[in-house]
Amino acid sequence: MPELPEVETVMRGLAAVLQGRRIIRAETTRPDLRWPFPPRLGERLTGARVVGFRRRGKYMLARLDTAESLLIHLGMSGRMVARPMEGPPVPWMGPTGRFSDARGHNGPPEAHEHLFMETEDGTRIGFVDPRRFGCVDLMPTDQEDRHKLLDGMGPEPLEADFTAAALSAALAGKKTPIKAALLDQGVVAGLGNIYVAEALFRAGISPRRLAQTVAGARAAKLVPAIKAVLEEAIGAGGSSLRDYVRADGELGRFQDRFSVYDREGQPCPLCPGPDSGCTGVARIVQSGRSTFYCGKTQR
Repeated sequence: MPELPEVETVMRGLAAVLQGRRIIRAETTRPDLRWPFPPRLGERLTGARVVGFRRRGKYMLARLDTAESLLIHLGMSGRMVARPMEGPPVPWMGPTGRFSDARGHNGPPEAHEHLFMETEDGTRIGFVDPRRFGCVDLMPTDQEDRHKLLDGMGPEPLEADFTAAALSAALAGKKTPIKAALLDQGVVAGLGNIYVAEALFRAGISPRRLAQTVAGARAAKLVPAIKAVLEEAIGAGGSSLRDYVRADGELGRFQDRFSVYDREGQPCPLCPGPDSGCTGVARIVQSGRSTFYCGKTQR
């Protein structure tokens, strides 16, 4: 499932082609994804102008001049596709500032395209989701944080209020492993398996350690590690594993920089070699999910 950096990257790509533009046509091609689409979704989007974007955890929110917000969650296999509606291939600028060749589109929807929006400047934005684990909703903008999927989320890890003190308070009394605690969206919003593994490695904290023991000095190392990993991943366009691509159709590249995630048996980047006593990156299973770490450097 796309994590915070992938969602942030997609949102920035959408902002580049949608913000400030009016939706002149919107339609759904089926009644539901993970849940039913909101009533009259196409009708309510048609004519609206997109005035801004916000990300909350792993959710994107497109704010409209109708005082409503369109919530999008990509799920397991969802992706947003932006392209010219018709005509010959033309270059357009993606979120990274690079130009990409985009084919004109004047035929039927792309396979598994369940929602599309067309803008006044001739761009078509489609939500493609083969497995249909994603979701879309429409809500009053002033009630975003009360939405059932957003209510109760913890702080955004890249914002100023995510501090060592705030994390320490959230972890106090928690007897679950720190990895499980960081995956709890009520502790911190947007983190997933990949970036928790990478941040714990950078902070030198074992994923097995009880969460309550991370409060204090360890939290002071962990918070900047989380921020640094996320910022670097966003700069690289996220991590492309399985289905994830950006809104301009290109892949993210942060997977080329993994230190431990999906590197079972490979040398630890911090250990000097076999004579150090390090046996390489280990893999264990926690709560049914793979965890990767170095048993020598992470305590």
